[in-house]
Amino acid sequence: MQNLLNDIDNVLLMGPGPSCVPPEVYQALSKPTLGHLDPYFISIMDGIKEKLRVLLNTRNELTIPLSGTGSAGMEACFVNLVEPGDKVLVLVNGVFATRMVDVAQRLGAEVDALEFQWGTPVIPQQVAEQLKNNSYAIVAVVHAETSTGVRNPVEEIGALLKGSDTLFLVDTVTSLGGIDVRADDWGIDALYSGSQKCLSCPPGLAPATFSNRAFDKIKNRATKVPNWYLDISLIAGYWEGSKRAYHHTAPINMLYGLYQALVLIEQEGKDAAFARHAQMHAKLVQGLEELGVEMLVDKPYRLPMLNSIHIPSAVSDEAASRARLRSEFKIEIGAGLGPLAGKIWRLGLMGYTAREENIRRLLNALKVILE
Repeated sequence: MQNLLNDIDNVLLMGPGPSCVPPEVYQALSKPTLGHLDPYFISIMDGIKEKLRVLLNTRNELTIPLSGTGSAGMEACFVNLVEPGDKVLVLVNGVFATRMVDVAQRLGAEVDALEFQWGTPVIPQQVAEQLKNNSYAIVAVVHAETSTGVRNPVEEIGALLKGSDTLFLVDTVTSLGGIDVRADDWGIDALYSGSQKCLSCPPGLAPATFSNRAFDKIKNRATKVPNWYLDISLIAGYWEGSKRAYHHTAPINMLYGLYQALVLIEQEGKDAAFARHAQMHAKLVQGLEELGVEMLVDKPYRLPMLNSIHIPSAVSDEAASRARLRSEFKIEIGAGLGPLAGKIWRLGLMGYTAREENIRRLLNALKVILE
């Protein structure tokens, strides 16, 4: 009988995620599995929390990886913080903010979606105007919009909420590990991310942090959290304290992988990791410009780890060209989504993928395809 695992290609992952995984993380994933309440495993859990706090620039005690992908992180933040009738403002300039709107509406929230053109950032002045006339329980925004390659001004939005009772919820799925994220300084109350982007660990975990204000809201809800698996008040009992309460069987080996991924960032130095992403982004943009390829996002708002490019006019069938990259050159890139479908490609430079040899390989392949 054929074992399909024997024929998996070694593909260079240069799409919107997942990113390439370093050998050290693969080695960590293969370590012997321990029990989810094993004392040594609990010490690894504590190490993950400590390293996440450093990377997130937070003192929040409740800083943990949730068992699930970044989308589970999104769901967990909303399902714990939103009660029916709550007013929620979502700042929308891409796919993942529209998902926030959907999730909040499913929970019975009264959702206002403040829309901005895809490929451009959220404008803080317009947010300020919206806040003048409305009071919200939650304001939510995506830091690094994966569908467009735009960096949103999270710090400026957080400043608008300072001193209010509004909770600030931020998606950092694509930004964490690639650019600076300052949860405490920016007034973020709830934040979620994913393991598979700039952390370069396989998909399956969602780092998250909750401020004391956010956790107080969760503990004092008028209604029960409607999702048992993602109930943070229950999950906290497994991740906090000297005695751990069983909640669910944690993905042990995935947590080994995340621990090792965080160790690698610690060894490189987080500022050095951010600088590497910026340097590789600059090299990629220069190479694309030499090929006559134009960027979607204006320079001040570009993400270094997610680069959206206009599909070159020489490409008559964008899907066929992407398929050729995958089959002939063993390189994966991403297509456009929503209103940008068929108009852009998304090139990822995340974590372990953000290396010069990968950029050269992609540019050489693109040159052949464009010719």
